[in-house]
Amino acid sequence: MLFIFKTILAGLLIAFSSWLAGYYPKMAGFIIALPIASLIAILYTYFEHNNAENTIIFAKSILVAVPVSYLFFIPFFFAKQLSMNFWFLYFLGIFLLILGYFIHKFLVNFL
Repeated sequence: MLFIFKTILAGLLIAFSSWLAGYYPKMAGFIIALPIASLIAILYTYFEHNNAENTIIFAKSILVAVPVSYLFFIPFFFAKQLSMNFWFLYFLGIFLLILGYFIHKFLVNFL
C-alpha cells in the first residue's frame, strides 16, 4: 500500500509539473529542479528500513548524482550553437547521462 501511495505522489508531481510547463515553463522547471523527490525518498528510505547508515549513504549518492545528471542538459544548453534537431539533442543528452552513470559509479566508491 505504501508503494502505491509513493507511486501516485511521484506521478502527481511529474504530471503537475508537465501541465504547468505549458503555461509557466520557468516555474515548472524550478519545481522539478527542487529536491522534492530526494526529500521524500530519503525520508521514506529511513522509515521503511530504519537504517540511518544506509540512508546517509543514499543521500551522499544523490549529492554526487545531481551534478553528474546535469550532463543530460548540456546539449540543450548549446542547442543554438550545435544547430541540431530536438531528437539528436535528446539522445546526445541520454548518451551523456549514461556516461554520467559511470562517473557516478566511480565517485561513490569514495563515500
